[in-house]
Amino acid sequence: MHSFLYLRKTSKGNLMSEELVLKFVNPKPMRYGENSHQSAVFYRDPTCTEASLATAKQLWGKELSYNNIVDADAALEMAREFADENAVVIVKHMNPCGLATGKTLRNAMEAAWEGDPVSAFGSVIAVTKKVDLKTAEFLKGKFVEILLAPAFDKDALEFLKNKSKDIRLLEVGKIKKATRCKVYKHVIGGMLVQDRDVDVYEKFECVTKKKFAKNKEALARFTWIVTKHTKSNAIVMGYEYARGYFQVIGLGPGQPNRIDSNLRLCQPRVRDNVARMKAAQKFFNEKGKCIDKAGLKALEKKVFSEVVMGSDAFFPFPDNVEAAAKAGVQYIVQPGGSKKDNLSIEACDKLGVAMVFTGMRHFRH
Repeated sequence: MHSFLYLRKTSKGNLMSEELVLKFVNPKPMRYGENSHQSAVFYRDPTCTEASLATAKQLWGKELSYNNIVDADAALEMAREFADENAVVIVKHMNPCGLATGKTLRNAMEAAWEGDPVSAFGSVIAVTKKVDLKTAEFLKGKFVEILLAPAFDKDALEFLKNKSKDIRLLEVGKIKKATRCKVYKHVIGGMLVQDRDVDVYEKFECVTKKKFAKNKEALARFTWIVTKHTKSNAIVMGYEYARGYFQVIGLGPGQPNRIDSNLRLCQPRVRDNVARMKAAQKFFNEKGKCIDKAGLKALEKKVFSEVVMGSDAFFPFPDNVEAAAKAGVQYIVQPGGSKKDNLSIEACDKLGVAMVFTGMRHFRH
């Protein structure tokens, strides 16, 4: 995608440049950077042909901020994974606090929002299909920083404009699967260059005595893709909320250790979401107090038994398997590759859990 000068062969046979020359154009000043005391500029990559923030048409709203662009780019990267489906990605601080597929875009929007209604406040949303009026109407009364889409129906656009003067509406054109290229990360004193993480898995291998049910494989693949785009150490739980359609029901991103992602973030989020389900309302009185704790616990256990849990990297210890199984989880997808994989496999076999290895880690820092 960029200009590389003085190419030579390395000892590994890969092409590496003696010098790295990158060209970016059309500088656009930001109001400020990540924080108000930092100045910032956004340059465009003239060689990029994909849907991107640099080529997006802003149809409405105030100017984009540095953080808006970073979050919207993360949302767009996730949306590319589901380019052929009705999908909605809701991002907060570069994590998918809500993500769902649906029979219609409105269905997907509702299911994504249900994943974490609190975090969805002030979020950035990317959708894979043209926004229609029904989808737009769901956002009435909800504060959203950005809605990014391939296009907008005229009545949907007018509704959203009337909804708020602040919401940024971005038209990016057709969203397609990600293409291979190099990506860059600047550190003080240097530049890191690596391949874009476009692959998903090398295999889908069940390594436990209990086999993955066929009707859980599509959910497992959905959950694994979401896990790929969640900050490490990531634990994600996906749920089939309607036949053939999936949502994130629990998310544990960005913790220093994986067991905290599971126990302190992901599992509590699932329980919060179960308590909001229509089936759970009979367990609460009109003041919102739980009047049937046993009934609610039974529903939680049932939902946990139907989720697939994803981990972005292998388990060096069986603690995450044990914590998941205690909650009722029966299906896990993870890359494998630990010297102690056998401990996790043995724990699964003992606890009646099916586990798939994908052979591909997806750290995201």
